[in-house]
Amino acid sequence: AKAKSPSVQEDEETGDSTEDEDWKKGAAPEDDSEEEVELDDEEEEVVAVSSRKGKSRNSLSTSASVSTLRSTSGLGSASSGSTLSKKRKQVDVGALDCAKKFSFQLANTPEKAEMKVPPSCDRRERILENAHLALTGDLSERFGSRQTEKFTFLGQGRKDAKGRRPGDPAYDPRTLFLPSQFLKNLTGGQRQWWEFKSQHMDKVLFFKMGKFYELYEMDAHVGAKELDLQYMKGDQPHCGFPEKNLAVNLEKLAQKGYRVLVVEQTETPDQLELRRRETGTKDKVCVVRREICAMVTKGTLTEGESLLANPDPSYILSVAESYPCSSTNSQDGHTIGVCIIDVSTSKFIIGQFQDDPERHVLCSILSEIRPVEIIKPAKMLSAETERALKNNTRDPLINGLLPSTEFWDAEKTIHAIEQYYSSSDNLTASRNTVGVQNNVGCLPDLLSELIEAGDRVYALSALGGSLFYLKQVLLDDKLLPCAEFEPLTCSGLINNMRKHMILDAAALENLEILENATGGLSGTLYEQLNHCVTGFGKRMLKRWIVRPLYDCKAIQQRQGAIAIFKGVGHECAMQFRKDLCRLPDMERLLAHLFSRCGENGRSKSVVLYEDTAKRLLKQFTAALRGCQQMFQACSSIRVLTGTEGSSLLNDLLSPGKGLPDVSSILDYFRDAFDWSEADHNGRIIPLEGCDPEYDATSCAIEEIESSLQEYLKEQRKLLKDSSVKYVNVGKDTYLIEVSESLRGSVPNDYELQSTKKGVCRYWTPEVKQLISELSKVATDKESILKGILQKLIHLFIEHHSKWRQLVSVAAEIDVLVSLSIAGDYFEGPTCCPTIRELCGPDDTPTFHARNLGHPIIRSDSLGKGSFVPNNINMGGPGNASFIVLTGPNMGGKSTLLRQVCLTIILAQIGADVPAENLELSLVDRIFVRMGARDHIMAGKSTFLVELMETASVLSSATKNSLVALDELGRGTSTSDGQAIAGICSRLSSSACAVSRLVFYPLP
Repeated sequence: AKAKSPSVQEDEETGDSTEDEDWKKGAAPEDDSEEEVELDDEEEEVVAVSSRKGKSRNSLSTSASVSTLRSTSGLGSASSGSTLSKKRKQVDVGALDCAKKFSFQLANTPEKAEMKVPPSCDRRERILENAHLALTGDLSERFGSRQTEKFTFLGQGRKDAKGRRPGDPAYDPRTLFLPSQFLKNLTGGQRQWWEFKSQHMDKVLFFKMGKFYELYEMDAHVGAKELDLQYMKGDQPHCGFPEKNLAVNLEKLAQKGYRVLVVEQTETPDQLELRRRETGTKDKVCVVRREICAMVTKGTLTEGESLLANPDPSYILSVAESYPCSSTNSQDGHTIGVCIIDVSTSKFIIGQFQDDPERHVLCSILSEIRPVEIIKPAKMLSAETERALKNNTRDPLINGLLPSTEFWDAEKTIHAIEQYYSSSDNLTASRNTVGVQNNVGCLPDLLSELIEAGDRVYALSALGGSLFYLKQVLLDDKLLPCAEFEPLTCSGLINNMRKHMILDAAALENLEILENATGGLSGTLYEQLNHCVTGFGKRMLKRWIVRPLYDCKAIQQRQGAIAIFKGVGHECAMQFRKDLCRLPDMERLLAHLFSRCGENGRSKSVVLYEDTAKRLLKQFTAALRGCQQMFQACSSIRVLTGTEGSSLLNDLLSPGKGLPDVSSILDYFRDAFDWSEADHNGRIIPLEGCDPEYDATSCAIEEIESSLQEYLKEQRKLLKDSSVKYVNVGKDTYLIEVSESLRGSVPNDYELQSTKKGVCRYWTPEVKQLISELSKVATDKESILKGILQKLIHLFIEHHSKWRQLVSVAAEIDVLVSLSIAGDYFEGPTCCPTIRELCGPDDTPTFHARNLGHPIIRSDSLGKGSFVPNNINMGGPGNASFIVLTGPNMGGKSTLLRQVCLTIILAQIGADVPAENLELSLVDRIFVRMGARDHIMAGKSTFLVELMETASVLSSATKNSLVALDELGRGTSTSDGQAIAGICSRLSSSACAVSRLVFYPLP
């Protein structure tokens, strides 16, 4: 998965190629008075430093010396005497408009199949190489004609890498054919850049040159517009930034929808020189090696400020379906497979389900997760599925992969995962994965179940598409060793028993469960209930809200735990929040550390100038402290397990059952090294007993030093002078310093090394031997110290399943405490609802509420008594099964609808509700239709459209569903109103099909 580049030959004296390079002619700094470039010499590399007067030796970007200094004039600069500048020119790029959505391209496809262009390529607004067309003013004059004149192969003569023109059905715009004549005129660095770019025309290249990442040509326009980088002087578009700014700039471009390719330098000038001598090459296009070490998109970010500030996951959704062979099949149910990935937590959710022609289940999933990226087989999804993906997402990045070749079928997927988990490199890591069966090729349980089921081909294919994509973005080896696999709740993979209420897309959106109409949180149920203090708790709360329980016993267990936190355990709950409120997002931090187990993103040979080890060490110590704090906080709540109603807390906090026993593991790491000292010094000094090899070298050093001291005592006796001592002079250590008056008494084997007024300094063969041994052992010790961090991290990763379980327990307690607090913010009285179980088929579902308030109305936002509560009775003896509510505009009809629906969701989450009393039967699904206004705006017959929708909803409803229809009949004629009355009459006689049906027609 790494693309390697050619190498370059360097000048014997300076390490620079001095040939005249076309891209750098006339290159000069923007201002002669700019500051000097101040860079440190590293590894004795040649550094060209500019002066204020602009007199400097130019360091060409095509040469190996650029591994130390980024040439300000860009890749391929060679005008002798041009000035280097660190400063960038501020330009007006407001009108610059570049494409943000691109299809994915595999650089080296193993299968020799004809590549057909994914639809997402054809629908791009503007391809990257045409970014210069959006330039205006001085920029247009400066750069506008360059591309047209110099790169004719990007215009009418354009071909893809296989020589196909745009009119060809198999034309692939993600690649570019480079004419041989064009390549001949390029220097080594230019050629290397174009070789990478020609295989990835849909991506922005961050091209590493020494301590800087450079952007050239069309990529430079993107950098200037989106990253506010300054163009370098010259006719070549060129800008860049220092190594330390990589993470922030990656995040900026990825969040704006770009794909970014990070091309790292993997060879130093010294290594290039050695390779050149070994091969005897004098080829002038030989440059330092560079490799693709990362591909980053908005769904594959693993670090950045947005992840720290926003706990919401950025999901990637891979989708496959049974393709309809005829128009008649399109009306039947379709099988859809999905794989949902959260890269930041290494979590995979996989499932397969039957969906209706309107794709209601898929729409519900999309409304819940709001994926930022979608992976799909190109031109293989039905029109209905494509419509669902378009209408229920918010501008995701689309990855159209080639069917079978890239978007694998079930057979290829099974082969890939079996091959992966059976490999020796991943066997050890997978043994400790949650649910791994060592007797089935070390596959996680869910993957084994998918394979053994035999009929989960679409779920496996969706997984295959996501695995291929992760491989291309160099994340497969990072995520899979410690990945967490979960079944999709609606997929039937768990068992045949219903465990959760179903909320479809219409219910999630119309009730504003997770987000309001503008995509914000104001006025949502999630905002009302969210009092969590941890990012992982907030994510779990969202999962609870969109999947209310359909299990009376489980609901009662949650009610008992919440009651404890509101009562006798209130102080413990507040202390728990205090202990965890300053924790980092442990779920993401741990996943980031777990990725070190199979890290393959930035190769070990990458030339880096920033000390990444210190940052990794801080993350490791933060993870250790966080795990210790979570374990202590959870353990402190165990005093509540003997309280009445604490069965859920008993299950959560019982050591070895819910709460993992990690105390001995934490003790080991606490005794291994001083955490605070490691943070302060930036390195780990292991304590005794932590590392046997380190202890052995320490003992060997002590023995040698002891031998040196014994030898010194012997020399004092020999010379009969107690003032004889060891001294260090420069790099010479353990010199025997003797008074000059004793010079005639020293033995013949004393070797004079230096003299000073009044003293002479000697080495003896014995001292030289001991110093040699000491130097060797000290080198071994330093080598062990450099590897101790990685060794400890791998020991930590071996227990990754326990750390994940610890996070899960802490998150659940955080959510339970949050729900106990949320009740205090309801307007009016609150109560714990009573859940009735249906005793038989003739038992009528009920919903009885007294003085029911509104779940979203907060007591701190209204004056006391501002909201008028309602009494609602549906079902049971003497009560109708449904309500028909009429009234004028702004009369509160929709408010009552939301009251009832949100209250039921609250009750089945396990939370308290805003009412004096509530008794209800379990509801298995909620249908909410509030679309009459849309029909009126579209000029359609409101009555006929709603009648059709109502029939569809009722046909899907069961006895214990809640169907809520808003604005039914709005704008209809008198005859339509009479027809609605007839519908209500018929529903009344067959109300056993639906437990609670709420109509809101206007007269």
